[in-house]
Parts: sequence; structure tokens; C-alpha cells
Amino acid sequence: MILTQCAVCATELGLSLGKKCGRCSTRYCGADCQKQHWEEGGHDKLCRKIKKAGGAEQYNANEKYTEAVGAAAEACAEDTKGQTCYICTQALHWKTKEGLVRGCSCRGTAGFAHVSCLAEQAKILVAEAEENNLDIKVQHERFARWFVCSLCEQQYHGAVCGALSWACWKTYVGRPEADVARMSAMSVLGNGLFSAKHNEDALSVREAELAMKRRLGDSEHNILIVQGNLAITYDALGRLEEALQMKRDVYSGRLRLSGEEHEETLRAANNYASSLLTTDRFGEAKSLLLKTIPVARRVLGENKDLTLRMRLGYAAAIYRDPGATLEDLREAVTTLEETERAARRVLGGAHPTTAGTGEVLQEARAALSAREG
Repeated sequence: MILTQCAVCATELGLSLGKKCGRCSTRYCGADCQKQHWEEGGHDKLCRKIKKAGGAEQYNANEKYTEAVGAAAEACAEDTKGQTCYICTQALHWKTKEGLVRGCSCRGTAGFAHVSCLAEQAKILVAEAEENNLDIKVQHERFARWFVCSLCEQQYHGAVCGALSWACWKTYVGRPEADVARMSAMSVLGNGLFSAKHNEDALSVREAELAMKRRLGDSEHNILIVQGNLAITYDALGRLEEALQMKRDVYSGRLRLSGEEHEETLRAANNYASSLLTTDRFGEAKSLLLKTIPVARRVLGENKDLTLRMRLGYAAAIYRDPGATLEDLREAVTTLEETERAARRVLGGAHPTTAGTGEVLQEARAALSAREG
């Protein structure tokens, strides 16, 4: 997580409260904790090292990045045996000695790389866009290389996404708080931690990000994005009613701000439907998705990840409803079979959407079999 707590007692400090070590910027709730950390917590031995690394936030990001790269390489070890990095062409990174990863939709011999190589590639592309003052659309496309594969154009997921998010954060954390790249990197970090299932850490980052954007007077569009991400994190942590209320508000805000055909509105609709499902409001979820899936198909296309996830949610709303008829269950199974085939073809078998659809399909088939029996 980013440093929002006292290094000694873990009191929540947000992004601005408390005091910092004058040399390395390690954060404390007050003088007593700072004194204790120096005398008993080993800070006297680490302080110069942290300062040399660029301060407490940079030092923490560097440490977390190294840890995440190791976890990602370990998670991908079976898939990457005998392969080489498509960027540097080596199996073992020449400098860091890290192993290979692949956390996208590439298949066969494509897409294997070192996190360090992917990070360096993204860093160079973003730097070129900034130095040449390229238009905002190009800059966004370049920055997306921190979380989107340049070969298959699908987002990274799992431990690989988590490692790249720390790479992104450690690259831009030293910039001023209002710097666009730094603010984007905080968003990437929250998403990466969530994808790697570090939900408590993701919550800390997203709460800090929302507070920062409100303090800096960011646009409603950007604040709605953070609120949507925060609501998804509440969901993952079991705070279901909080998640439902926030997702409802985000969807309403998106409709007002962007209209029903905007991708962010469709994403908000799917997130809201997901919470309706989680809280057993099956009829409301089905009604919402019946209205929005045709729009997603028209605007995004049949095989877009978001469209596939909306179809998955619709099928789940059908078969999980206690009042589902036999024909309802058959429709759910047919929808899931079509969605699973499309997801496997477009995203690959390892993608979370494909795996999730397969799991729900098994449940729906079991429910249909039980009813027919």
C-alpha cells in the first residue's frame, strides 16, 4: 500500500496529516511515535538508506515492486518454461535475474516478457509523448501500456497486473501531487492491487486517491471513476450495501454526465448490476442488463470483455432467481455456453472473464439438471 498510516501505530493519516522524518519523510502520527521508531524500531539504521532511495514513499514503492515481480514470475512459472522475453529475447533478465511472466490474452509462444522490460517499454513511450507534447489522446494510449498488452491489446490481470502497477507507481511517485502521470499512476496502482487480490491495500490506495482528487478539485468524470473503483473494492471486502449504494450513485452520475452509450456508463451499469446480483435483487439486475446489453453490443461490439461480462451477469440473474422457470434455466445455460466460447476465443482460457464464465456455467448446468430431473 502507499504510505497513509503512522509507521509505528498504524494510525490513519490520509495524505496530509501527521508529521514526517525531516530526512527521509517517513510518516508518523506524532513526536512520540517518531522517537520510538528511532530508538526501538530500527529507523536509525534505515533512515539514510530510505533518503538515498528518494524518500519513504519511493523506498516503499521500490520494495513492493521487487516483491511483486517475484510473485508474478512465480505465478507464471509453469506457463513460461522454455520461453524467452519478446522484448530483450532472454529467458532470465540480464540485470535483475527475474523470470518471465504472461498475464494477458496472448497464446502460443507470444506475449512472454519480463516485468522490467514491459515497464521500461511503457516508461519510454510515456516519456516520448510528454517530451514531444503529443495530444492528450496519444498520451492516454501511451500510458495504457502500463496495464494493456501491446500485442493482444487486452489488459493484464492477476499478479502480473499487480507487479506492473507497482512499476508504474514507483516511476511517477516522486512527481508533484497534481502531476497528471502521478495521479494516473495512483489509479493504476489501485487497480493492480485489486487485480492481484490485495483488496485491503487497494482500498487504502483508492480512498487516498478519492480524497486527493476532491481536494485538488478534479473533474466529476475522474471522481466518478475513482468512486466506481472504490465501490468494487467494498464489494470484494464484503461491504455489500455500501458498494450497492455507491454503484447506484455512480451509474446515475454517469447517465447524467455522459449518456447511456458512453463506455464508462456501460461499465457503471455492469458494476451496479453485479451488486444487485450479490444482494439477491435478481429482477432488478435482469431488468438493468436487458436494457444495457443491446447498447453495449452496438457501441462496443459482441466480443468486448465488458459486453461478455454483462451477458454473464444476465445469465446469472436468470438462473439464480428462485422463481426461474425451466425455460429460464435453459436460456441461462445457452447464454453462458455462447459467452464462454466467445471469451475463450477472444481472451484465452486463463483470463478471469473466461474462468468466471466457466464456473457460472457449471452452476447453471447443475441447476438445470436438477430441475429436469
